[in-house]
Amino acid sequence: MGEALLSRLLAQQLYQPDQVLVSELLEQRRDGLAQKYGIRVTANNQAAAAASEVLLLAIKPQVFEAVAAELAMGRGDNGHSLGTLPMVISILAGVPLERLETAFPSQSVIRAMPNTPATVGAGITALAAGKWVSPDQMERAKTIFRAVGEVVEIPEHLMDAVTGLSGSGPAYVAILVEALADGGVAAGLPRAIALQLAQSTVLGTAQLLKETQIHPAQLKDQVTSPGGTTIAAIAKLEKAGFRSALIEAVLGSYQRSRELRG
Repeated sequence: MGEALLSRLLAQQLYQPDQVLVSELLEQRRDGLAQKYGIRVTANNQAAAAASEVLLLAIKPQVFEAVAAELAMGRGDNGHSLGTLPMVISILAGVPLERLETAFPSQSVIRAMPNTPATVGAGITALAAGKWVSPDQMERAKTIFRAVGEVVEIPEHLMDAVTGLSGSGPAYVAILVEALADGGVAAGLPRAIALQLAQSTVLGTAQLLKETQIHPAQLKDQVTSPGGTTIAAIAKLEKAGFRSALIEAVLGSYQRSRELRG
């Protein structure tokens, strides 16, 4: 996800390569990023933080405490003024603002949750602001994440619900596409054509709903003729509990996210 953001920010010229400094411990990965994007790289987290106006945390949640402690040592006696410390943006799953603000006292901290379609510029990111974040800083964060899709601002207590819907949602849609393709194969279609039909149907329907802003139920009614093929299919979906299964999937992910948060 970090590289997805990097590539899109550079491609859209929101940042120039010489404005970006990536801290990466693995030498091969570090050299690869420098060669591919022309950016500056380092193995020193403290150096990256010291040189940044915006510090993006794109690390494994399990190493957060160690990285935060290292960055805290780099701040010394915290003699910086609030205005000289970088704004911190975290895309770490399961690390709430309270922990982030404890690790980065008196700094502006924003928690972000993008989803995997961000890697192709079609994601959606939820942002929750910490107590020190100014309107200008939130707007800057939105600009960063608009590089990989849409952005919504929410209070942090809704982040678990975001996890259940858009965070885990690509997996549900992938299963939907796979099942549609399998159904096409069962009905006699070649696998490649069935998959192409399934992918384009899901993508096109989502685009239609988004551009027309009609309610999904209205679109469903528009393509459902009395006694026709679509209503016969919908009856099968309802009998199988398709609608309630998706609702339960979102709630299951939401509940698990709350458990992991503690």
